[in-house]
Amino acid sequence: MALILPRLYGITPHREDARQLFDEVEQALAGGLRCLQYRDKRSAASERLRRAQELLRLCRRYDSLLLINDDLELGLRVGADGVHLGQGDGSLAAARARLGRHALLGATCHGNLQLAQAAAPYTDYLAFGAFFASNSKPQAQSADVSILAAAAHLGQPRVAIGGISLDNGAALMAAGADTLAMIGAIFDAPDISQRCRDLLALCERPPLSPSSLEESPRDESLRNAV
Repeated sequence: MALILPRLYGITPHREDARQLFDEVEQALAGGLRCLQYRDKRSAASERLRRAQELLRLCRRYDSLLLINDDLELGLRVGADGVHLGQGDGSLAAARARLGRHALLGATCHGNLQLAQAAAPYTDYLAFGAFFASNSKPQAQSADVSILAAAAHLGQPRVAIGGISLDNGAALMAAGADTLAMIGAIFDAPDISQRCRDLLALCERPPLSPSSLEESPRDESLRNAV
């Protein structure tokens, strides 16, 4: 693939005010975010199109990837860099055929290795989670951290998602995550640009040693992320 998934992956929060969303995204991009997923479960189709077009314009200005969540047609229409599909969002094989080989295709695999194995022939990355409690998706299925190592043989970048923060991200990377995906940890920060810089620094740290992982990432004391 010509496109490479960065180690930090931002997902848009819901904002009623589109201008607020665009301003917050630009702050994140200015702080170094180079992969953004547009996720919007509430807006009308026409509004999603308008927002996706503006987000693509912003991402192009900062040389960032833009992926569209759960909507292959929207991704194709705006010319996004790829799409991310959940388990109920249609055939991955069909999506790959329509996207071609030069767009990114990611799949939600929860904590299920069989789902990951089925998705791997068609995708460019596999997303696992939720590893921690999340305000964005409070009903999300939980995943055990062991899935990150179990999926290593599939040869795909492993994206961790679900309640990830500055406090617990390093443990997930040590457990095998290649990329950390976040919503609230980025967009609810008082200084979004600085938060992205801090998260990027976290992603570039050397891996933790096994002895530093005395506390499991699923321990309740770490379930404090948004």
